[in-house]
Amino acid sequence: MAGSAPGGGRPLIITEDPLLLDDLLRLCAAAGAEPHVRHAVPEPGGAAGAGAAGGEAGNAGWECAPLVLVGDDAARRVRGAPRRTGVLLVGRDLDDPRVWQRAVEIGAEEVLRLPDAESRLVDRIADVVEGAGRPALTVGVIGGSGGAGASTLACALAVRAARAGERTILIDGDPLGGGMDVLLGGESAEGLRWPDFAASRGRVGAGALEESLPELHDLRVLSWDRGDRVVVPPAAIRSVVAAARRRGGVVVVDLPRRVDEPVAEVLAQLDLVLMVVPGELRSVAAAGRVAAGVRMVARDVRVVVRGRCPGGLDPESVAGLLGAPLAGEVPVEVGLPGRVAEGEPPGTQAKGALARFCDNFWQRALGPAQGVPA
Repeated sequence: MAGSAPGGGRPLIITEDPLLLDDLLRLCAAAGAEPHVRHAVPEPGGAAGAGAAGGEAGNAGWECAPLVLVGDDAARRVRGAPRRTGVLLVGRDLDDPRVWQRAVEIGAEEVLRLPDAESRLVDRIADVVEGAGRPALTVGVIGGSGGAGASTLACALAVRAARAGERTILIDGDPLGGGMDVLLGGESAEGLRWPDFAASRGRVGAGALEESLPELHDLRVLSWDRGDRVVVPPAAIRSVVAAARRRGGVVVVDLPRRVDEPVAEVLAQLDLVLMVVPGELRSVAAAGRVAAGVRMVARDVRVVVRGRCPGGLDPESVAGLLGAPLAGEVPVEVGLPGRVAEGEPPGTQAKGALARFCDNFWQRALGPAQGVPA
């Protein structure tokens, strides 16, 4: 993006092409941005640019704008401007072979040709408006077998991340589950649920999404309602999850065991999938089938072993049989079902086994390098 230069969220457009300007103003409006516009009038003697592009004080200047959209017609006139990040060369001629040379001359990050690149350009402009930074660390949780406790772990991970001060969104990815808002004791809380996003098209605003969701236990939750509608188009799911990721912090997704097209849209945006597997052979056999489907889309799948059955498999053996790294073991927490039934979400007990597992996971995953250790 534009580095650390303060731009107030207003991109700078430099072009003398009225048709291209109309297109760029329309796309800025679609992204919720009010741009500054310069015509890049060439200076005497052909000197290009710092005066033409950067002579205006304030946020309209070349060096201060968070994003600069240079029309292909104006590329020659800004060649002398100081090099900076966040410069895009935009035009409408799809067949011009010299466009890449002009992009190099002005230090452009990308070449975008309209109308093909309209959605990409709207995304870049909207990132400026939203002040997008590092995307959220996005973790999916899936049960390797029925009753493995994936929803419980997903809820606990979100609760512990929020208590650690992370901006947290918990997404219920299973329309046939009991509802993550119920698990958090907030089924009557005000806010939007999945069916409200069924008609979403294109980009969803990250800030608007967060503010629209119920806030429970210091985190935001996107769950299903108690209505009959259990289908949201894959494109809408893709847009909503992408918006949650752009908001930064942590996103936790509770996943169903089937991998259909909507679930594949979610899996494609996850940094990591934790597969919860009880330590017994029948559960491992079921988890193998689930893992095969998840691996077709997900980049990183790891095993969490839940409890140990008498005479069952140790965690290392479970992970070895599934051919996936071991993320850890979660012992069965005595009294947890009763506390959940009384309205206490999983992970609330700081000294409980579940909370300790989650805290240890986030300490490693959200360390100084902000990455998920192998």
